[in-house]
Amino acid sequence: MNKQVYRYFMPPVSIVGVNCLDEIAEYIRPMRVRKALVISDRVLADTGLVNKLTNVLDNLNIAYLLYTEVKPNPTVENVEQGLKLYRDHLCDFLVSFGGGSPHDCAKAIALLATNGGQITDYVGSNRSKQPAAPLVAINTTAGTGSEVTRFCVITDEKRHVKMAIDDWHVTPLIAVNDAALMTGMPPGLTAATGMDALTHAIEAFVSTQSTPVTDCKALKAIELIAGNLPQAFYNGNDMQARVMMTYAEYLAGIAFNSASLGYVHALAHQLGGFYNFPHGLCNALLLPAVCAYNLPAATAKYGRIAEAMGAATSVSPPQEAALAAIGAIRRLQQELKLPTRLCELKGFEERHIPTLAANALQDVCGLTNPRRASQAELEAILRALL
Repeated sequence: MNKQVYRYFMPPVSIVGVNCLDEIAEYIRPMRVRKALVISDRVLADTGLVNKLTNVLDNLNIAYLLYTEVKPNPTVENVEQGLKLYRDHLCDFLVSFGGGSPHDCAKAIALLATNGGQITDYVGSNRSKQPAAPLVAINTTAGTGSEVTRFCVITDEKRHVKMAIDDWHVTPLIAVNDAALMTGMPPGLTAATGMDALTHAIEAFVSTQSTPVTDCKALKAIELIAGNLPQAFYNGNDMQARVMMTYAEYLAGIAFNSASLGYVHALAHQLGGFYNFPHGLCNALLLPAVCAYNLPAATAKYGRIAEAMGAATSVSPPQEAALAAIGAIRRLQQELKLPTRLCELKGFEERHIPTLAANALQDVCGLTNPRRASQAELEAILRALL
């Protein structure tokens, strides 16, 4: 008998739908909180989108302070600045508004607000002793899944590395996916975040920690992304496509939150930490190559991915179906006009490949990859993408 125990993590409350942002009032009111630190970014503040959140807080008579200096790959400095504001202004909860960057930054601040120390103290798995400060996570992109997960990733700019924190205490209390907040996403961001969600679903599905619970969510996410991401890319105002992408992103987030990920993320974290490349873009570029490397260890599962993407049927030969999955990913990558070679990412240097591969081997995400790689094999994956 298999005595391995599986654990599942997700927010106590999740709200998904068009114009569902207003619904958070009924869940925040009973929290009896007084002052929020709102974590967002400069673009969302300058465009006025964050006002949709602050209007809700105003109607609840809850005071708030805005911190909108979060970088696309949130840094240790961002966390320290936000934490100082949280403490100096006597805030008692946080609201993150945006994509994965504000969410991850807010998670790190929430963790330190109650546990103390430096964020470097929590790199790894479940190193905190106390629950984090209350966090409400409101999504404006359909990609990262950070609004529902126990993970946060913070960049140490001095060492040029991304630090992965896996701690169930950072799971937000309330997660909001309002498709109406996403209609303004430009095509490039829609593509990159959508491929990020696809990567979450695929890596969770083939993970060594996958279960029937995570598999069903991952497969449905893959199906929804294949069927709706191109429409959202070509017509950002297609509300049906946007709604389906919010569900896909949410399902993929729940799947990888328990099944974890693989070498796509382990390598993407290094590219982001070293060069500050956008995370979704890195995932999109790496995904087909890592899938090809993994194929011998998860042939049947890649065949089911091909079925979910409409590239194979249940009676297709297993190897043929698995290869069809990789082909479908490559076609989607090209349809969304995403880079397919590392040389297309300005600033990338081949001489850094050994360092990137060595660091990726230390990344917690690689622990559940279906095929164990050596440094030389990870280097080969990167060199094949030059």
